[in-house]
Amino acid sequence: MHALVLALTLAGSAVHAEAGDEAVLLRLRPAPPGAPAGDFERRVTGTVNRLRAHAEATQAPLLQVLRERGVAYRAFWVANAVRVEWPLGKALAFGELPGVIAVEPDRPFRAALPKAEPLGFVPKAVEWGVVRVNAPALWALGFLGQGVVIGGQDTGYRWDHPALLASYRGWNGVSASHDHHWHDAIHALLGAGTNPCGLNLTVPCDDHNHGTHTMGTMVGDDGLGNQIGVAPQAKWIGCRNMERGVGTPSTYLECFQWFLAPTDTAGGNPQPSLAPHLINNSWACPPSEGCIQPDVLREAVENVRSAGILVVSAAGNAGPNCATVQYPPAIYQASLSIGATDASDQIASFSSRGPVNADGSGRLKPDLAAPGVSIRSALKNGGFGLSSGTSMAAPHVAGVAALLMSAKPALKGDPERMERLLRQSAQPMYAAQSCGAYPGGQIPNAVYGHGIVDAWAAWQIAQSWLFWNGFE
Repeated sequence: MHALVLALTLAGSAVHAEAGDEAVLLRLRPAPPGAPAGDFERRVTGTVNRLRAHAEATQAPLLQVLRERGVAYRAFWVANAVRVEWPLGKALAFGELPGVIAVEPDRPFRAALPKAEPLGFVPKAVEWGVVRVNAPALWALGFLGQGVVIGGQDTGYRWDHPALLASYRGWNGVSASHDHHWHDAIHALLGAGTNPCGLNLTVPCDDHNHGTHTMGTMVGDDGLGNQIGVAPQAKWIGCRNMERGVGTPSTYLECFQWFLAPTDTAGGNPQPSLAPHLINNSWACPPSEGCIQPDVLREAVENVRSAGILVVSAAGNAGPNCATVQYPPAIYQASLSIGATDASDQIASFSSRGPVNADGSGRLKPDLAAPGVSIRSALKNGGFGLSSGTSMAAPHVAGVAALLMSAKPALKGDPERMERLLRQSAQPMYAAQSCGAYPGGQIPNAVYGHGIVDAWAAWQIAQSWLFWNGFE
């Protein structure tokens, strides 16, 4: 494999890269912020139309050059970026390409997702994490996620798992259609060997276990007593953004873009009206996957949130030191970032702490904490197993958000208010550890954020007239 030397470059500069069979992501000028307005569907559609128009106008000269030179590319509009594969052995002056302001690698070097451990027995109970976030209290009022769509981007999903089938939006109770409910952003192997699911899948498949496990915590219920999910009557759709646990900036961008305007399995007929109300992101993009510049995915995350979609992200598993929330998308202000706790409400040793120093912002992260140690959920073999990580904590918060949107439909398309509600209602947790400007003895802190998410407390606040009239 040929080496690829990359550098941040301004348009018109003469920085060169010797490109082999590696790929790069060319970033162009971001679209100016829009003014979100209207209900959820109008907000998503307006955002999609604005981003598409900007990308078409600004990318046209670049795409013309790439076509003339016979360069394979994939253009995005969720962020104004183009993935290219430069021909083997040619030198490329990126600054000579029209409109390019930054260049990023788009080829991973390693993967490190946690593995789920299968169980030799199958308990039949509401899982402890589901109880801890007080989901059953909202179930008792009849709010189980009805009318809410959750998007998950991960290693894929076992869509017909007994605990996931009924909640899959592509299942009508008799047969399945995967158009607009599933997308595969994996078009090539990102590691050695073969992929057990294959590539360019038109039917959901999980090549790792991680995705199925996270979705189970959000919506899982097999009707036989295995109540593993926080919002069992929410619907889910999915996108595979990792190949056996590893992704690249472009695979993550492709899934974010698909969620804004889900297409059929052939990639056509995009439908912004079918966008999910929230997206769970139990993954991170470290420099080893190409996210050398910390802001490489920021534009996409901000645009998704601007469209009215709540973005929930795992904080990372690099604790216990401070400033270990360090990779996209958890580092962004537009992400609701989640740390992991155990059954005693103690922060997990692996749970990443703030503040965010990777981009120089010093912002507080994580925002919240949730159960993430020894979480039992679904596996791709149709069974159940345990796994630990902030990857397991984030789905608890996504599920709670779905319950609250079910109870208060006005929260759909309003991630700003949802984030405030979840922070305000969290159970405060103090920490012995202080990080940067955030003492552990204050709320929020850089260990638990604002505290452990609490569906019942959030529901009570959402009942208040003051919350809906600007005094929250």
